[in-house]
Amino acid sequence: MNPSVLLDPPILFFCLGLLAVAFKSDLEVPPNTSKFLSLYLLMAIGFKGGVSLSDTNFSWQISGLLLTAVGASAFISFYSFFLLKRFFDVKNAAAIAATYGSVSAVTFITAVSWLENRGFAVSGHLVATLALMESPAIIVGLILAGSYDQKRSKKLNLKKILHESLTNSSVFILLGSLFIGILCGKSGSKSLYPFVYDMFKGFLCFFLLDMGVSAMRKVREIKGQFGHLVLFGWLFPAINSILGMGLAVLLGLHQADAFLLIVLCASGSYIAVPAAFKMSVPDANPGIFLSMALAITFPANLLIGMPIYWKMAQFLE
Repeated sequence: MNPSVLLDPPILFFCLGLLAVAFKSDLEVPPNTSKFLSLYLLMAIGFKGGVSLSDTNFSWQISGLLLTAVGASAFISFYSFFLLKRFFDVKNAAAIAATYGSVSAVTFITAVSWLENRGFAVSGHLVATLALMESPAIIVGLILAGSYDQKRSKKLNLKKILHESLTNSSVFILLGSLFIGILCGKSGSKSLYPFVYDMFKGFLCFFLLDMGVSAMRKVREIKGQFGHLVLFGWLFPAINSILGMGLAVLLGLHQADAFLLIVLCASGSYIAVPAAFKMSVPDANPGIFLSMALAITFPANLLIGMPIYWKMAQFLE
């Protein structure tokens, strides 16, 4: 691994958050500030993607990417459930499956920053891909949880599930900002340039500092099951990154787009999935699926996965 990868300021601030908890510092980002940072980053990446997308001529390749991404999200959730059902109860198996079928917007945002630092332009349609991959896995996971849980199967409401998935705050602001960026275009985005572009990296550093603190605290919560959960927390990103690479080959994506698709497939959701399952499957234990995504997969993707996924994307050139 190239040591310079770890010298990116956002990743260093993430490590600082890990160390803060390890050394028992009282460092903490207030909840309201953390929520603001989340909304800002999603708004900024959605808006920038929409501006980029406004100059994009839709092709069969782009349309194929969007449809393939939706299918990949659902497929990952589906196959993961039947593997996990051997080791976890139905509710938690469905929640973990949805976690890894869905995507991490923060991992994607970090990957975008990682690319921009190396002089690569990010295609707007990849932001649309991020938004579209969030919901299918959640819907599949909730359907599977209801179908295999006889007590809940009659209560399953697909219309409600779809509404919750699409109106989840992270999906809603991402899609909304994307459309606003498309409507404004490059000329209309100039007034927001300092806020959306110049300040983005600083806010990302602050947010990843908070995520480092949260991730280390989650590690402490799962000590008793750590070995078991680490196995799946590393296994799914590895398998799904290979799936992402295969899809990138089939779609003929260039290096930067292939890298982002691999990152999306390899990531796990710790925002949308917990919100959806807390409401629809309250018996699923967030200490398991949230800890796996936030304390195991997220750090592994940032510190180890990014350079590996980049090498995989370079192989396609």
